[in-house]
Amino acid sequence: MIKPSLSLISRHRGTAFVLLVLGLMLVLTPDLLAQAADGAAEGAETAPKSWWQKWVADGGIFMAPLGFCSVLMITFSVLCLMTLTKGRFAPALLRTQLLDLMHQCRVRSAIETAAQSPTFLGRMMTVALPHFDVTKGETLGRENVENAMAEFAINEVRPYQKWVGYLSVLAQIAPMMGLFGTVVGMVGAFEVLSQTGGAEPAKLAGDISVALLTTFAGLFVAIPSLALFFIFKNRVNDLVAETIAAGTELVDACVNSAHGEAKAAKIPEGISI
Repeated sequence: MIKPSLSLISRHRGTAFVLLVLGLMLVLTPDLLAQAADGAAEGAETAPKSWWQKWVADGGIFMAPLGFCSVLMITFSVLCLMTLTKGRFAPALLRTQLLDLMHQCRVRSAIETAAQSPTFLGRMMTVALPHFDVTKGETLGRENVENAMAEFAINEVRPYQKWVGYLSVLAQIAPMMGLFGTVVGMVGAFEVLSQTGGAEPAKLAGDISVALLTTFAGLFVAIPSLALFFIFKNRVNDLVAETIAAGTELVDACVNSAHGEAKAAKIPEGISI
């Protein structure tokens, strides 16, 4: 049952790959241009640092993996924005169509309509509705239908949780990378102190830049990654809960319609229902 959702998400992997490549080009190209500019400016008068040199290049080699993490954060965020939409889980039009059919107890027609929709609700009801059983009295096998819905939701939500979970991984890895760069920068600074025997700001500036900029970059990636993780995690939970609620409403509509007249006949005359 996981295959449909995997195929649905895999449609966006091409887009995610393109975004990843463009992001890497954005990260790497300025560095290459800066190196070329430095080579051309050798022997010339020192020019003011650009924002790229000041905030990224001075951080050293550790800024490259942190830049890659920032690209991954943007890629996963865009992928989640494209997949975690109400239209892909429980679109209003499909919900209305199925509800109308279930009010008429046309379960087979509802299954056919749901099977034509690649949405979460459509696939869930395609799997769950065949568990209706007219031989089970008033319940019509409702318990089996709801169990099938719950099992489907548990299995099908995993691919969505996987992409959201990657943001949590980035939120934990980025600060560690930044801290690693900080330690390396401080080690370099103390090595300069041991070699020179004194604190010379010009010689310490490079290592201190590595220490501070890598810490900054790690937090710059980790903070939005952590916030996006909880935002998308709650979004997944809300969409799944809303879809299950819609499925339960469809089941109730069918059961109540099937036994509506029988229940009304048992109520004393003059009592409203």
